Amino acid sequence: MESSVLVYIILTVVTVFLACFVQGFASWRPVQKAGAGQSAQTTWWTWTAQKMICRQQAQDAGSSLPGGVVRGSRGYARSQVAEFAIFCLLTGVSACRIAVGNDYWVYRFNFRLIAQERHVSSETGFNLIVRWMQKLFGYDNYLPIFALFSLLTVWFFVRALHGQARYYAFSLFLLMTGGYYFNSLNTVRYYLALAIALYSMQYVLRGEIGKFVFWILFGTIFHKSILLVIPVYLAAYLLACTRLKKWHAAVGLAGLASLVFCQDLYREIVFAFYPFYRDSAFDTGHISWVNVLKCAGTLVLCAICYQKSLRDNVANRFYFFLNVMALVVYPCGSFIPEVSRVGYYLIISQIFLLPELVCDIDVKWFRRLAQIGVVAAFTCYFALLLKGMYATDIRLLPYLNWIFN
Repeated sequence: MESSVLVYIILTVVTVFLACFVQGFASWRPVQKAGAGQSAQTTWWTWTAQKMICRQQAQDAGSSLPGGVVRGSRGYARSQVAEFAIFCLLTGVSACRIAVGNDYWVYRFNFRLIAQERHVSSETGFNLIVRWMQKLFGYDNYLPIFALFSLLTVWFFVRALHGQARYYAFSLFLLMTGGYYFNSLNTVRYYLALAIALYSMQYVLRGEIGKFVFWILFGTIFHKSILLVIPVYLAAYLLACTRLKKWHAAVGLAGLASLVFCQDLYREIVFAFYPFYRDSAFDTGHISWVNVLKCAGTLVLCAICYQKSLRDNVANRFYFFLNVMALVVYPCGSFIPEVSRVGYYLIISQIFLLPELVCDIDVKWFRRLAQIGVVAAFTCYFALLLKGMYATDIRLLPYLNWIFN
């Protein structure tokens, strides 16, 4: 490895350090407790009512924020500055890159085609934004275009953390070491859609379905694949709000069977949206065993922490069901081209679920062991990710930017 890899390592260390000064703002996530001798059951309606109660309590509390922080206080200002610094650092590294990513020059070539009003495979909304940027900055001035999409992607990532992360530094660490941020330097449109999907989860959990659908429809102007999260996230939310019965298991088994016996049908649906994927380099049937292992490990931890963190917590149950779906999709949906892109919409929820699970363990020695285990696992994954960034089909390293290079 050459020296530019230090840019990514230092960025991760510095942003996670700054995140330690950011307060968790996810105060809207109530936990419904079961009474003595009473089984816990949360329905759509009781969750919505509970959400309204929490909102009223927040208003009654005046200027108080989670963790005892008060608006206008020194702690609140420190938190705001730290979060803004994280946003600036992540945006700066992404926006200032040049020739980073195997599709960087492909995008530049497509920008030229868009300016010439020729056909490209990207979505119409994306093309309109590119054309607007070209009118502002000139033909083939591609650096501001990359900078704009970098800013948008990082903004949605940071706002997602702001709205959902109770353990902000831990969640940011998983976002960075899990590769979600660094991979956004490649495959620009998809990772912007992924950031929007992550941001939209909070509206599902609040029961604000209209806002959720709005943001997903907004994301379709960058990547149509984000549409699949509407039925998937809503299904996971309904499962999270309901005590499971036998017919739920029957429906799940039917869905699993359809992935096995209706593969041709699913492939035709995918090719209707993305015809250029048929028989392409992406249509390989590859199974990402690393992501399967991440899902399996997460679900094992969920089983261990069920009573404390899952049984009565709708948000954690929502993330849990997304990981169950991912564990099914990766091995059984390998016939889908670029199935990892489908899976990422599901497993990115781990950045919120894993900190909740390991930080809420009552037994101190086991809590420390679980925290160390998660950190060590993602650190090893990050090291392997950095090593693989030199591959010609990834090319996220060496890192170059237009300021110094």
